[in-house]
Amino acid sequence: MPFTIDFFDDGRVLEWEATNDGATATERDDYTPRFYVTARDPDTDIDLTPLRAQYERHPDVVATEIVSRRPGFRRDDEPALAVNVDHVDRVTPLARQARQLSAHPVGDLACFNVDFSREFRYCLETGADPTPATDLSTLRLGIPVTETNKDTYSELTVAGETVTGSSGDILTTVQAAIETHDPDILVCSTSEIVPTLYEMATAAGVDDFSLSRWPDVDYQQLASRSTYSSYGRVGHSPARYNVPGRAIIDESNTFFYGETNLEGVLDLVSRSNKPIQELAWASIGNVLTAIQICEAHDRGVLVPWNSWRHEFFKPMGTLHDADRGGFIFAPEVGLHENVHELDFSSLYPNIICTRNVSPDVIRCDCHSDRDDVPGLGYSICDDQGYLVDVLQPIIDARDEIKAAIRREKKRDDPDEDRLAELEGRSGALKWILVACFGYQGFSNAKFGRIECHEAINAFAREILLTAKQQLEDGGWRVVHGIVDSIWVTPDPDVDDEEREDLETLATAITERVEIRLEHEAHYDWVAFVPQRESDAGALTKYFGKVAGDDDFKIRGIEARQRSTPSFIKDVQRDCLERFDATRSPDAVLDCLQDAIKRLHAGTVSVDQLVERNRISKPLEGYTQNTQNVAALRRAQEQDLAVHPGQDIEYVVVDDEKTSRERVALTHEEVESYDASYYETQLVRAVESVLSPLGWDRAEISRELTEIQVPELTAFADRE
Repeated sequence: MPFTIDFFDDGRVLEWEATNDGATATERDDYTPRFYVTARDPDTDIDLTPLRAQYERHPDVVATEIVSRRPGFRRDDEPALAVNVDHVDRVTPLARQARQLSAHPVGDLACFNVDFSREFRYCLETGADPTPATDLSTLRLGIPVTETNKDTYSELTVAGETVTGSSGDILTTVQAAIETHDPDILVCSTSEIVPTLYEMATAAGVDDFSLSRWPDVDYQQLASRSTYSSYGRVGHSPARYNVPGRAIIDESNTFFYGETNLEGVLDLVSRSNKPIQELAWASIGNVLTAIQICEAHDRGVLVPWNSWRHEFFKPMGTLHDADRGGFIFAPEVGLHENVHELDFSSLYPNIICTRNVSPDVIRCDCHSDRDDVPGLGYSICDDQGYLVDVLQPIIDARDEIKAAIRREKKRDDPDEDRLAELEGRSGALKWILVACFGYQGFSNAKFGRIECHEAINAFAREILLTAKQQLEDGGWRVVHGIVDSIWVTPDPDVDDEEREDLETLATAITERVEIRLEHEAHYDWVAFVPQRESDAGALTKYFGKVAGDDDFKIRGIEARQRSTPSFIKDVQRDCLERFDATRSPDAVLDCLQDAIKRLHAGTVSVDQLVERNRISKPLEGYTQNTQNVAALRRAQEQDLAVHPGQDIEYVVVDDEKTSRERVALTHEEVESYDASYYETQLVRAVESVLSPLGWDRAEISRELTEIQVPELTAFADRE
């Protein structure tokens, strides 16, 4: 079970297996990666023999053969040209030459199994299981933001200990830690630490420095840094590096390790066949695709290089009906007492599995006369779709893990390490289940189909409307509903004796729709927040007091936003506690007033006022003098590396200015802050708390002024 695989320029491959005494390497020189070429259209008769002869003359091609494979889930076995190459890096260039080498018109041929990541391809083709057979050892290396763009580090954190000094001092400490820990995984705050340490060793004349377990190769660069855009959001992908014999997790470029933990990563390793290093930098969609590719591979289905699935013909009326999202029941703005939240368990994944929604069976030819999808008239084949086989094990596993978490928490002395492991695994699976629906409508999804996306939404709307009707018939009033959740409160027009028990109703709805409706929470009260410039309810902004608990559930408001300074988050939570205890806006305003006094008195710690925002473009791409621009200018002045897609952290010191003096970066010594700016942010946060009661910022400001004037008058009288 190799936990990491290394590829060398001469074609050799190293499998590294973790043991209790370190790691052992198995060298292979017989691995020849493979891609396929076949007809794009099943009705096109193509002779692959001439193309095969062309490839056989290519120096990078090891072998070719005509095999029988399925070019898609809806297609039977067809002749395909299999091309084995001498190195994993030659797959894509050789696949690109298929059209040049072939006499067939462009568009008649299609290439398959081309754009796999290296280690994943190896595991898929050789059957190697990348799940570690034993616990893996880790070593963390980190640098502060001030060192990010330097050729030589003067400060480095090694296994939690900060080391400062000369290059020799730092290199000696790192080397000693490598020898002591012999880590299987290097967890780096940025992967740029790897080449920088080697450059420092070269400059300092330290010849025996090495992070590698293989004496012939120190490190390899796998990819250069890049900026990308996904759904309108700019992201940054740092350069990626490989150290033979060790997996690298770059904390600046990992989703699953950052959102879960190592146990969550390892759970997905076992399901996706993507080794740790590749899974750590992979996106949710990338991992979901890997799991789907494994299922396709087991079924003998080839994986398309580029998605070319056309959308099935639809009448205009069907297009109108299909182009809708999930169910939305606009929230009733205001404060609601005695509210229950009901959620459908993994609604969209369970719709896929219970309704057999899969790209290979949606709108099948064999049942074209059936109307299986409500409102759209799509048919669904009786044969089980591959997507069900992909998702059902994940749904079942997460249900089991959640049950184990509940059992562990009920123990008198819960095992915190065991809980962390279970929470990590549950979180990792949750993200896969969250993404599986949207990925069906993603244009670049390997196996997605827009009709699946539309069908899932149609089923979801029907299920939520069914639940809403049954709850109302049972004596409950719906105050909000969105996608997979419904909030209800007892209908005041229904006598308590006539109202049906909520648990009984949930069970009945579960049996009717075949997806479990769970009682998520009971609230003493819930407040639904209006939109900023409208009286209509904001769909995802609310807060409420959990019954019998000290906790609040908060969604969408400032305390849940990543950019909000911790001081403002804390004040907003204090306001919620005041409101819960008194139900009085005056008590909330008193809390706000106290926080404003602390701001202007200068007693708030600067580190509690740090804002964190994502940079969406290079400095020269901005046309307005925003706070982000001021922060970028300061970073540029100090030669700090901040790329589009990355975060920048700062404190606002003088918001009246438009130059770089407007803010201070978090690593700088900040002597003061702009109290008036943060007062505005506080008022905005308190508006979120009071807006369900009809208060806006103007009214809050007027009330504050009335509070302050008597205080000043009283002060003058005492003088």
